[in-house]
Amino acid sequence: MSIFSRLAATLLGLAVALGAVAVPAGATSRIKDVVSFEGVRENKLVGYGLVVGLNGTGDSLRNAPFTQQSLQSMLERLGVNTRNTTNIDTKDVAAVMVTASLPAFSASGSQIDVTVSAMGDSKSLLGGTLLVTPLLGADGEVYAVAQGTVQTGAISASGASGSSVTRGVPTSGRIASGASVEREIGFDFSKMASLRLTLHNPDFTTSERIAKAVNARFPGTASPDNPTIVTLTPPKGENIVNFVTSVEQLEVDPDVPAKVVIDEVNGVVVMGDDVRISTIAIAQGNLTISVQETPQVSQPTPLSRGATTVVPRSEVGFNEQKGRHLIMLRSGASLAALVKGLNTLGVTPRDMISILQAIKTAGALQADIEVM
Repeated sequence: MSIFSRLAATLLGLAVALGAVAVPAGATSRIKDVVSFEGVRENKLVGYGLVVGLNGTGDSLRNAPFTQQSLQSMLERLGVNTRNTTNIDTKDVAAVMVTASLPAFSASGSQIDVTVSAMGDSKSLLGGTLLVTPLLGADGEVYAVAQGTVQTGAISASGASGSSVTRGVPTSGRIASGASVEREIGFDFSKMASLRLTLHNPDFTTSERIAKAVNARFPGTASPDNPTIVTLTPPKGENIVNFVTSVEQLEVDPDVPAKVVIDEVNGVVVMGDDVRISTIAIAQGNLTISVQETPQVSQPTPLSRGATTVVPRSEVGFNEQKGRHLIMLRSGASLAALVKGLNTLGVTPRDMISILQAIKTAGALQADIEVM
């Protein structure tokens, strides 16, 4: 049995076990876990820089002219003229792209992590040092400055004969707390007159339930605009930070659509609890037909003037797996009943995918199928 078959069997067994245990109706979640607050988000930063101090694993300057130009520009800013020099052939420098995420409400002087990725033909960034690199936002302004030693977490070794061992990706690494925030995002949260909540999984029912939960605690402060947005207006005299803190802790029962997700490549099937089956009968069996060709040579007797010929010989057989019965699922059958029925048939994950698609085609599967 393959690893995917064992994984699917384990998931199905777990689903049956959960179906047999009484689960409280309406499992709730905190509002902060199902929505995002307007303006409270990360901002992406990007920059171009040089990593130096590599042990001969940097860019080949002939193949990466941008690295040579960047190196010459950097040296000129430091007072070293290399424009008339044609024999720069160092392999200890690599051009890199530096990326980072600027968290919401980051203060000037705080530290953030950065990711460093090679641009040229560098073999490894292990042990290199990133020189001062400005990190720009989408508006072209500098929001952070990065510098530090690159940690790749990878192993790379090669021998004189050309053999090599590589583990991980040595041309990409991180610098923990490698950038200092220089500019703050101009977003004054405390002066907002209203605030919008964005649902992670848009749904009319969930949006309405969130508004009702907030209004039960703070009457008249929440209004569902659409399946994605719920608008909040803090009560008069209420600090918006305290208001949001209280709203975050309120519990709501998110509504989940009935859906079956199928990963045909890995043979994984995931079904939601609201999946329902109309009355249907299912039978599944395997029929294996084998054809074996065994050609024989017909050799004529001496002096018979006959010709040597090849005589075809075929053997056809079949094997039909027994013990598979027709099962019936009554209308409104739950996920647990469906899983139990498919387990009774002893189907493999691949067969289960075909069965679910056939049930959907028959119009008996009351759920959407999403194939990955």
